[in-house]
Amino acid sequence: MKISTKGRYAILILVDIAQHGETQNVSLKDIAARQKLSVKYLEQIATLLCKAGMLRSERGPQGGYRLAEDPSELTIGKILRLTEGSLAPVACLEYDTIPCVRGDICISRDFWDGLYRRICDYIDHYTLEDMLRSSRSGTEADIISKEG
Repeated sequence: MKISTKGRYAILILVDIAQHGETQNVSLKDIAARQKLSVKYLEQIATLLCKAGMLRSERGPQGGYRLAEDPSELTIGKILRLTEGSLAPVACLEYDTIPCVRGDICISRDFWDGLYRRICDYIDHYTLEDMLRSSRSGTEADIISKEG
C-alpha cells in the first residue's frame, strides 16, 4: 500500500489547521507557505475535505478554513479512505470487488486479511489529536501503547 500525495497533503492541511486555527480561520496561502506546497493542489484537496464535512470554509477578508470536527474524532483512517478509497492490500479484500474464485482455497487470504485488519485498527484508532500530541512530544510511543 502506498499513500498518494493527496492523502498525505489532506493530513497536512488538517494538522496545520488544527495547530493554527484555534482562534481564527486559516488560509490555504498560509498553509502552502508553511508546508512548502502548491496552493492550487491544496485548493482541490480542501474542497474535497469541505464536501466530506471535515472542514468549514468562510469567504471574505477574515476567511479561510476551520476544522468542522473535533481533532479527537477525526481519524487518520477516515481521512485516508476519503482521499485514497479502499486501503485493502489486495483486491480480493476490497468491498466493491467480485468475490475471488479462489477465495475458498486461497492459502494466503488469512495473511492478507490479518494485515488489512492491523492496518485498519491502527489508522482507525490514530486521530488527528494523537498526531498533534505526537508532534509536540516527538514520539509515537504514547499512541502505540494506547492501542494495547
